[in-house]
Amino acid sequence: MGRLFGTDGVRGRANADLTPELALALAVAAAHTLAETDRSHPPLAVVGRDTRASGEMLEAAVVAGLTSAGANVVRVGVLPTPAVAFLTAEAKADLGVMLSASHNPMPDNGIKLFAAGGHKLPDEIEMRIEAAVETNATTAWDRPVGAGVGRVHDLLDGADHYVQHLVGTVPHRLEGIKVVVDCANGAAAEVAPVAYREAGAEVIAIHAEPDGLNINDDCGSNHIEALREAVVEHGAHLGIAHDGDADRCLAVTADGDEVDGDQLMAIIALAMREAGTLTQDTLVATVMSNLGLRLAMSAQGIRLIETKVGDRYVLEELRASGLALGGEQSGHIVMPAHATTGDGVLTGLHLMARMAATGKSLAELASVVTKLPQVLINVPVGDRTVGAAAPAVRAEVERAEAELGETGRVLLRPSGTEPLVRVMVEAATEATAREVAERIAALVRTASPAAS
Repeated sequence: MGRLFGTDGVRGRANADLTPELALALAVAAAHTLAETDRSHPPLAVVGRDTRASGEMLEAAVVAGLTSAGANVVRVGVLPTPAVAFLTAEAKADLGVMLSASHNPMPDNGIKLFAAGGHKLPDEIEMRIEAAVETNATTAWDRPVGAGVGRVHDLLDGADHYVQHLVGTVPHRLEGIKVVVDCANGAAAEVAPVAYREAGAEVIAIHAEPDGLNINDDCGSNHIEALREAVVEHGAHLGIAHDGDADRCLAVTADGDEVDGDQLMAIIALAMREAGTLTQDTLVATVMSNLGLRLAMSAQGIRLIETKVGDRYVLEELRASGLALGGEQSGHIVMPAHATTGDGVLTGLHLMARMAATGKSLAELASVVTKLPQVLINVPVGDRTVGAAAPAVRAEVERAEAELGETGRVLLRPSGTEPLVRVMVEAATEATAREVAERIAALVRTASPAAS
């Protein structure tokens, strides 16, 4: 068996790669690994899902696994991933389980696990759970019987509780803001329009009729064309796009221009610094964020810390350093004062609050970041480690970095899952970025030719 956990839980094609049997085994292992060592009371787990049809099947398997391990389960139904994390913390549960493949197509699904407090798992805990599944340790644990078997309860007002929490964080009412929200026919469909309306905005919801099969289908944060058209058609001030489990937020201006996660982070960072809530005047982002974000923050006196790719690493840095804001270019924005994970609806609320407070358009606010042209080349290789570390490749990277100076950068990153080396170059012009990227890519191919 290969590595189960990726950068965001266990993910695969539902009922093929991610089977009910695997879901059950993961649930048993998670219950034994994450539950409190004090067994004077049964462990408690919160379980939620997005709108995928396969979520019903996998939910049944996960609940069976948890209860067979003696855990009591609170099912919260269809809710965003950050809502499940929030309710896990609110219920003082030992663990939370979210069934979602986020922005992936409908046939995929995933299992995201949260520890007590609603926090994502560190690598060490994931490895312990994975080892238990791979060695069939889940069949060796003593199974409770009689009154020791876990019980299942349904929480019917979880969405209301979560919306109240979100709206309570908004620093400025949203009256006067007209927004189109693309719910991706996913977990945002119920809560996002309600949260935005309760905060004062005029809301037009699109792709908010999930049927189990249409999640992320030409909609949401991966397909914003329809959102662009709807914003212009309705004369809205902005559009907001969520993904299937609503932990992402991207936006479009009144003219339909995309505003990515880097620009959203910059807007919120400046608002928080003005309010005195941007701890240490520091923002956390990944190495994939555009150099334009770093330059913009530096010009504003805000320090930028970079992490590896993946919102989990942003979260780890935020927690380790006690910081208040971080995120990814893809739209995962984390505000630890209000959420333990990326929360797309929370981001949308605070973005619109900044617009309402300043009276500025989204385009004007987003203009603080001037994005540098970026070229990414995925180079197929025989050995991704050799291709990235070859002396000729490293020498060329150093030469390119010297050429670009502070006006650009080079990022060479072996893929974590495929035989690829990713060559990313940013420069003052796209022509320069492409020339440098192609030069480095050619050396990577020579250093480790792809298998024929």
